[in-house]
Amino acid sequence: MSECIEIVIVGGGTAGWMFAAAIANQNKNKRCRLTLIESDQIGTVGVGEATLPSIKSFNDSLGINEADMMHETNATFKLGIEFKDWGRLGSKYIHPFGTFGDKPGGAQLLQQWVRLAQEQTDYQPEFEEFSYAVQACRQSKFEPPSTKIESIQSTYSYAYHFDAVSYAIYLRKKFEGPGLKRIEGRVVSINQHPVSGNIESLLLESGDVVAADYFIDCTGFSSLIMDKTLKVEFEDWSNNLICDRAVAIPSEVLSDYGPFTTATAKEAGWQWRIPLQHRTGNGYVYSSEYLSDDEALDSLLGSIQGERLAEPNFLKFKAGRRKSSWAKNCIAVGLASGFLEPLESTSIYLIQAAIKHFISCFPSGAESSLLSTEFNRLMDMEYDRIKDFLILHYHLNDRNDTEFWRYCNSMGIPESLKDKIALFSARGFVEEYRHGLFSPASWISVFVGQGVVPRAFSPSSANLPIAESIEHLKHLQQSIRSGVDAMPKHLDYVSQYCTGGGSGQHN
Repeated sequence: MSECIEIVIVGGGTAGWMFAAAIANQNKNKRCRLTLIESDQIGTVGVGEATLPSIKSFNDSLGINEADMMHETNATFKLGIEFKDWGRLGSKYIHPFGTFGDKPGGAQLLQQWVRLAQEQTDYQPEFEEFSYAVQACRQSKFEPPSTKIESIQSTYSYAYHFDAVSYAIYLRKKFEGPGLKRIEGRVVSINQHPVSGNIESLLLESGDVVAADYFIDCTGFSSLIMDKTLKVEFEDWSNNLICDRAVAIPSEVLSDYGPFTTATAKEAGWQWRIPLQHRTGNGYVYSSEYLSDDEALDSLLGSIQGERLAEPNFLKFKAGRRKSSWAKNCIAVGLASGFLEPLESTSIYLIQAAIKHFISCFPSGAESSLLSTEFNRLMDMEYDRIKDFLILHYHLNDRNDTEFWRYCNSMGIPESLKDKIALFSARGFVEEYRHGLFSPASWISVFVGQGVVPRAFSPSSANLPIAESIEHLKHLQQSIRSGVDAMPKHLDYVSQYCTGGGSGQHN
């Protein structure tokens, strides 16, 4: 391709710098010129500190040294999310990053476990005992998974807790340069073509005019181009995802911390706790219809461990997405495209998804409606699948203690989710996606964790004699226990690996 495409990224933060770094890294043949415009005077949301395992693949693709990144962002490891009081008061389960049981056996192991209960055997283990990641979380242990796929130690993956602001700064330091120009400035007006409506240029506060072929809107909730200029309609999902507020307060670092995020269901939403090396992230996500800001703050302050390190930061939001993530010659990435609350740490994943799909649909000159249509189809699929998974957590509950939870239990839900619940309740069936979130093990962990056990098991599971099934499961249990017992404490591993003692990558 001889023509060089001009791409301007409007806004920095996590979305802007992840997009810039990924495209700069892909731009080996100089097929585009990249410019990022941001203003140090404009703050970022900056509370997103929990990620999914896909972030490791993203960093690896950029050649990022893991230990260096973790040191610069005060990161810790993450093997899953612990849910407290979801489904019913007093309950506790972990959504792990990995399978249950043997490498290929997530769903099949579930069938054998259901069979034990149906046939009323004396052996009735908890389902989470077959997850290596869950057991490591329970003991606050960590080490990287084995590369030997036949090993039970290979059945999990990991993500990070990190300071999102520091992560954006880290990416800027690594990738700003000849292939990626940064302009410090504030956009004051946007010029559109009078006929096509495409964005032609941006006028900065300095008086400079910046023109481009494509504009990437990374301006967060303000959605400066996609919303304010192009008026792309927002699809509101707040009838099912009713939390619309959050208050966040960092507190001092814990004396010991496990490799997991904690999400505790509360009277009108849920509270997060995220352990970093230098502090603990805390926040309460809630519905303003059922709880005032003052009540939410009081509840959060009463639940924080240790001294708080800053004043509370209140956020307002609405769950949903733009009906198009690519409109005209503008692509919205991150919060400018949509917002799904942080319950399953999906915000940074959705940034990655937009980057991946943009690269696969990379324009080769004049805008192609086929490319934008395909990009929007892929992003809609990503959002829809996450939406169903998040709604599942709220809807699948037996709590009757507050109006908030009574509403969630009785609310109408998408037909796609109704089908998923019905299939799992009947036989433990879970759809397996070729692309996107979430894996069968993720769905199984929430279903079982929140009290749904299939009414029957697949007849094919009975092909294995019950005695052999029990022997296999007991051996699996013991293998996991022995392996986890031998793992180092998470805090010790982080201290050695991320603060100067590590070589940069796991062996």
